[in-house]
Amino acid sequence: MIQILHNPRCAKSRAGLKYLQDKGIEPEIIKYLEDTPSAEEFKAILKKMGAKPTDVLRKNEAIYKEQFKGKEFTDDEWIEIMVKNPKLIERPIVINGDKAVLGRPAEKIEEIL
Repeated sequence: MIQILHNPRCAKSRAGLKYLQDKGIEPEIIKYLEDTPSAEEFKAILKKMGAKPTDVLRKNEAIYKEQFKGKEFTDDEWIEIMVKNPKLIERPIVINGDKAVLGRPAEKIEEIL
C-alpha cells in the first residue's frame, strides 16, 4: 500500500496525490498535520528516503525563522522538533514499502513506483 504524507492546502502536495491517482493508484492519505508520525515513525520514513531531517525541513516557515534558524541540532533533536511542529515537514512524502521519496516535483514519485 502506497502512502502519502499530505497537506490538502499545499499545491505541491495536491500535485503529488494527483500524480499517483493519474497512474491509477489510490494511496493511503496521511494528513500529517493532524495525524503526525511519531519520532520513531518519522525516523523510519527518513531512513527509507536515505535522507537527514534537514533534507525535508521547511526553512521558509515562520516558526523555523523565529525559533530555529541559525541554531544547531542533532538529527534526533530535529526529528523531535519536526514532529512537534509538523508544518516544518516538507511535503508530500510518498512511501512505498521500504522506499520513500519527497514528491517535489511530482515526477520524483516515479522513482519508487
